Amino acid sequence: MSVSRKYNIIALMNLSIALLISGCNETKVSQCQRLIQAVNEGNSLIDKNKGQQVITSLQLSKDLEAVTKSIENLNLQDPKLKEYQSRFAKNFQNLSQAIAKAAKALGAAKTAEASPSGRDRLQKARADIDTALTTVSKTAGKDSDKLVNDLNKYCKEPE
Repeated sequence: MSVSRKYNIIALMNLSIALLISGCNETKVSQCQRLIQAVNEGNSLIDKNKGQQVITSLQLSKDLEAVTKSIENLNLQDPKLKEYQSRFAKNFQNLSQAIAKAAKALGAAKTAEASPSGRDRLQKARADIDTALTTVSKTAGKDSDKLVNDLNKYCKEPE
C-alpha cells in the first residue's frame, strides 16, 4: 500500500471516529425534547383521567409511577436538565401517591354500609380524599406549572 493511501485511510478512520463520538453527544435541545416529551406523557395521563372511578384512579397512579421511572431513566448529561429531571420525577411520584391514597379512600367510601359505623367510615374516607387531593393540588400542581415554565425558558436559551 502506498504511503498516501495509508494516510487517506487513517484520515478517513479519524473522521469516522470523530463523527461517531460527536454523534453520541446529545445537544441540549435534544435532551430538552426528551424530557419535555416524558413530562407531557404524564400530564396527558392526568388530563385524560380526571374524575374517573376508583379502578381508573388506581391505574392512573400506576401509570404515573411508570412515568416517574421513565423520567428518572432519561440519562441526561446537562446538569441543569438533570435538576429538572429530578424535580419532575419527584412531582409525578407525589401525584401518583396522592391519587392512590384518594382512590383507596374512594374505594372505602363505596363499600361503607348504611349504619353509624358505615357513616363514620364514609366521613373518614371523604376527609382522606379531600386531604390527598388538596395537598396534591397545592403542592404538585403549582410546582409542576412553575417547573414547566422554567424548563421551557431554559430550553429556549442558546447553548
